[in-house]
Amino acid sequence: MKNLLRVRTVILSDVHLGTVDSKVREVNHFLRHVRCEKLILNGDIIDGWQLRRGGRWMMADTRFIRIVLKMLEKKNTQVVYLRGNHDDILATFLPLEFEGLQIVEEHIHEGVRGRYLVLHGDVFDSITKNFVWLAHLGDWGYTLLLRLNRMYNAWRAWRGKEYWSLSKAIKARVKSAVNHVSNFEVHIAELAKQRGCVGVMCGHIHTPADKMLGGVHYLNSGDWVESLTALVEHHDGRMEIVTFEDFLREHPYPEVEAEVSTHEESLATLVEMHATEPGGHE
Repeated sequence: MKNLLRVRTVILSDVHLGTVDSKVREVNHFLRHVRCEKLILNGDIIDGWQLRRGGRWMMADTRFIRIVLKMLEKKNTQVVYLRGNHDDILATFLPLEFEGLQIVEEHIHEGVRGRYLVLHGDVFDSITKNFVWLAHLGDWGYTLLLRLNRMYNAWRAWRGKEYWSLSKAIKARVKSAVNHVSNFEVHIAELAKQRGCVGVMCGHIHTPADKMLGGVHYLNSGDWVESLTALVEHHDGRMEIVTFEDFLREHPYPEVEAEVSTHEESLATLVEMHATEPGGHE
């Protein structure tokens, strides 16, 4: 495979394997076309909350695991997996270390331009940390919002209109949501400064970012539910947020795979719409 993105480090977060809204086929395509020395999986890769509530584990989810294991075994890629709040079952066993694989709460990444603190970020979410039942309620509401979003965009696609994210629009416009994101970023940047790091890499809030906060380089890798973004460190130390839309222009799907993916997405939307109709199975 000649057309590859070759970088020093790739950071992914919030893939949410096991959920119908995970863009796992897209992230699999991304990983197949990347070569890196280090892969950081920064939390909520597997959505244990949804799986306990009857989530859907699909072949594409298994394929993601296989791709990562292949990178670890055959591509000599170091893999660091950080616990998130949706895969919090891992907390009981941490830290774990195997050959080339670490599973940890937090990590210090020795970047070309300095040390970066890496953590999922849920410890700075007071609801997730102190009111677990409320966090689960919020997750249920977010899942419902994504379901409505799928139906709305199926209608938009039928009308020939482009995709529009309802939940991202709400997050961007509701004052409490904007303040929550802002407070999260400030607190996590302050922790990095206290640890003597030049920057911090996190996930959790599904909001990709690359900016300076109080002299700290704040980076958020986004998610693979709506944003479809990854963070990469180039060999010269430059950090970049890669959006899947831009990535796909340089590394397009094979025609057959694109047709199959489109068909499967349409079928999943139709099944979801049928399940919520009167007389459906939900």
